[in-house]
Amino acid sequence: MTIKIINRSQHELPEFATPLSAGMDLRASLVADVVLKPSARCLIPTGLFMALPSGFEAQIRPRSGLAFKHGITVLNAPGTIDADYRGEIKVLLINLSTEPFVIKDGERIAQLVVARYESITWELSDTLDESQRGEGGFGSTGKI
Repeated sequence: MTIKIINRSQHELPEFATPLSAGMDLRASLVADVVLKPSARCLIPTGLFMALPSGFEAQIRPRSGLAFKHGITVLNAPGTIDADYRGEIKVLLINLSTEPFVIKDGERIAQLVVARYESITWELSDTLDESQRGEGGFGSTGKI
C-alpha cells in the first residue's frame, strides 16, 4: 500500500524496524526539549501529515520500551487517525512514573499501525442470536 505523506520534521519517515514489524516508530518534532512531569500529559508534534485511503485508519500506540523503562505511554491508546484527517499527527503522552521525563527532538515516542476497518450499518432488533458465552463479561471465563 502506498500512502501520501508530508514530512515537515527534520527526521526520516517512520519505517518498520524489522521485516515482520506491525508498527513504525513516530519521532518527536520539537524546537526545544519538553519536560513531562509525573502525572502530566502533553501533545507532542511529529511534523507528519498523511492521507490514508478510504477504509483504513492509523493507530497511535505506546512504545513498550518507554512504558516499561520510564512509565511513558499514549493516553488515549490506541489513538485513531481517520482517513479524512489531514492535520499534523500529534501524540498524546502521559507520564505515569514518579520522575520527570525529558522528550527530545527526534525521540521515538510512539508507534503507528495502519489497519483496515469496516463501515457498518446498524440493524435495530429486539433480540440477539444466542452464543455459548451469552452475557458473561469481565472475568466470566474463570481463566487468569
